Amino acid sequence: MAISFRQLEIFEKVAQTGHVTRAGEELLLTQSAISMAVSQLEQFTGAPLFERSGRRLILNDRGRLLLAEAGGILQAVRRMEQLLQKNGGELTGELLVGGSTTIGNYLLPALLGTFARRYPKTRVQLRVGNTQQVVTWMEEGRLDIAFIEGPCHSRGMITTHWRDDELVVVAGPEHAWGGESRATAEMLASAPWIMRERGSGTREVFETAMDSLGIHYSIALELGHTEAIKNGVASGLGVSCLSRLAVHRELEHGWLVPIASPLALTRSLALIRRRESFRTPLLSAFLDVAEGTWDGADFAKIATGPPG
Repeated sequence: MAISFRQLEIFEKVAQTGHVTRAGEELLLTQSAISMAVSQLEQFTGAPLFERSGRRLILNDRGRLLLAEAGGILQAVRRMEQLLQKNGGELTGELLVGGSTTIGNYLLPALLGTFARRYPKTRVQLRVGNTQQVVTWMEEGRLDIAFIEGPCHSRGMITTHWRDDELVVVAGPEHAWGGESRATAEMLASAPWIMRERGSGTREVFETAMDSLGIHYSIALELGHTEAIKNGVASGLGVSCLSRLAVHRELEHGWLVPIASPLALTRSLALIRRRESFRTPLLSAFLDVAEGTWDGADFAKIATGPPG
């Protein structure tokens, strides 16, 4: 039996998700089809590729070895498909797009929807992580293009300004700051901060702004999800500094309160790609949509989404 491209694609998706069911949902395949493909690969290699922990599948050392090789093969075939596209024909193929948390959750879904409607025979896979993770995925060749909200420290990437964003200090409506119009440096220093993990672009911009004013601060709670931070702040556990894109609805409804401060919290959202990457017709079409879809009020409207 020869290993097929489809088996490798299924294996990669199971490795990424850790679940047969989730892999099937993303690939639009039945659980039995996913399980059969994994079983056939394990028969071919003569040993298990995963450890079973309940319903979760965890790669063992043999599986990690295969994934490293499979990733290169899958990327090569996908690039081949893109290279074979003709500029005058209808675009097809798959694009792997990454986004750091704020961009990936609040901006890219609308952009991908626009792209899908314009090019219905294409497929885009979106992978979301913090800025550091997204840059690493780009370096490893696991993404074709990515959008980040923090600085890129990789010399192998070309960074292009995409859009501007603003962070805002927020507190719960019942918090002591709720009645204040502005927080002083002393108030910022003594506050219990609820922030994203290290590697997050939002966290890095906040730390740079605080350090530039010489403000010593304390992180009371570190959470990996923006929604969890918003809920913690609304419940009075502390204050935070988040993208205005992420808290627009909460500010509009009064669930969170914006607090003015002396911090410089404007940042650049950036688009990154590898220096040696070839701009295929599919990638060019996506970049045209990304760079030209929104500006000014249109950007703010799409970023905040429909009224809830």
